[in-house]
Amino acid sequence: QVQLVESGGGLVQAGGSLRLSCAASGSIFSINRMGWYRQAPGKQRELVASTASDGSTNYADYVKGRFTISRDNAKNTVYLQMNSLKPEDTAVYYCNAALFTAARRYLELWGQGTLVTVSS
Repeated sequence: QVQLVESGGGLVQAGGSLRLSCAASGSIFSINRMGWYRQAPGKQRELVASTASDGSTNYADYVKGRFTISRDNAKNTVYLQMNSLKPEDTAVYYCNAALFTAARRYLELWGQGTLVTVSS
């Protein structure tokens, strides 16, 4: 069984920083893409940042220069370093991954979500 486990959310004041982690566990052959989405109350889920197997990255315009996505392939883990946090960043952050299992089955998975609250 393959699953994603997130950690690192919490309460922080505006201007502060948090680092989110998402670890993929199980019988994994390769991970093609990992990324972070967020969903605020009453809002649609939206892409924050993603990284592909070739090392390329993609960021939402509103986080460019503040957030950095990185990946540790040896640990099957993706991170989201969030700096200069704003109250509008408050949301539940979800990890997403597209991968092949050891049996070469393609899966797209979501983490359980981790809450980030930024106070003013």
